Amino acid sequence: MNLHEYQAKKILASYGIPVPEGRVAASAEEAVAAAKALGGSVWVVKAQVHAGGRGKAGGVKLTRSADEVRAAAAAMLGQRLVTKQTGAAGLPIERVYVEAGSDIARELYLSLTLNRERGRIAVVASAAGGMDIEEVAAKTPEQILSVTVHPATGLQPFQCRQLAFGLGLTGKQIEQFQSILLGLYRLYSERDASLIEINPLIITKSGRLVALDAKLDIEANALFRHKDMAALRDPGQEDPMERRASEHDLNYVSLDGIIACMVNGAGLAMATMDLIKLHGGQHANFLDVGGGATSERVTAAFELILSNPNVRAILINIFGGIVRCDLIADGIVNAVKNVGVKVPVVVRLEGTNAAAAREQLAKSGLAIIAASDLTDAARKAIASARKAA
Repeated sequence: MNLHEYQAKKILASYGIPVPEGRVAASAEEAVAAAKALGGSVWVVKAQVHAGGRGKAGGVKLTRSADEVRAAAAAMLGQRLVTKQTGAAGLPIERVYVEAGSDIARELYLSLTLNRERGRIAVVASAAGGMDIEEVAAKTPEQILSVTVHPATGLQPFQCRQLAFGLGLTGKQIEQFQSILLGLYRLYSERDASLIEINPLIITKSGRLVALDAKLDIEANALFRHKDMAALRDPGQEDPMERRASEHDLNYVSLDGIIACMVNGAGLAMATMDLIKLHGGQHANFLDVGGGATSERVTAAFELILSNPNVRAILINIFGGIVRCDLIADGIVNAVKNVGVKVPVVVRLEGTNAAAAREQLAKSGLAIIAASDLTDAARKAIASARKAA
């Protein structure tokens, strides 16, 4: 689950990480009031969306008067911000964050994430702050510094100093950096984060280290332990179809193709998508109905994937281990009848009661295309989709 910048900074501050003073606003007049409350003569107005690259897309404006604050907020609120991370549709701007201006001497990059190969938390830092870290890694990999944290010992002060030296910090800056990094590690561990990114972590002209921007992602599967964090979720920033899927405990991701997939099990779903791609098709979604798929969940899945106007065929691939195939067949028949499916449906069923399930589908009188195996299912789905298109 992603958090907005203003939410992330509030949490960072509670762990002792210095952040600029700022206030969130939902209207241009609220933004002006926020600037006046902050004081000073320079403010930054930032669009609050769950995406990076806001500055390059016009979502971050430096202002030097109340009129400029008002104009910047008015230009952003109610619009959709399109960045390289949002896709063409962009994300809605419902709030802006008004922040006191900072005197920047240097910009650094700092993040904590999971090194999946080693199963440990990795700390990544770079002196090339303010830039896309992927671009830095591709063009100047020598500027990327990292340490891996052993779970038995946690992040050690010597590792903090090692990174600080690599970033060219000196004197009290090293102490500040160590304090910030240890606080971030505590936050990452205690809040079940999957990513903390500060880009940039600035050094002010007076020598202070301050988190000028903050990205905080919380592991969705751990939210049951963090009710306060779950309450910070902003459904308006989520794909509408993915949000509907979560309401039915479906794992769904929208994609750009024309063949909708309905599969039980994430691994099988990935294999199904691979087969479609291998034989020249394009999948319209990733959809895992789960090991305990029910007739109701299958119906909900049909409604979900058919709400995508690009879908020209549906491929259902079910392996009956925990779930019985005949129950899935009932769900497919009921869904096709009740939902009003008007595109070809290709079904491959294997596992518990698969023979009985195939017989049910054959006797249903519905235009359901049976497949003997996964390759056969992929080919039939592709042919059906092309014919329908």
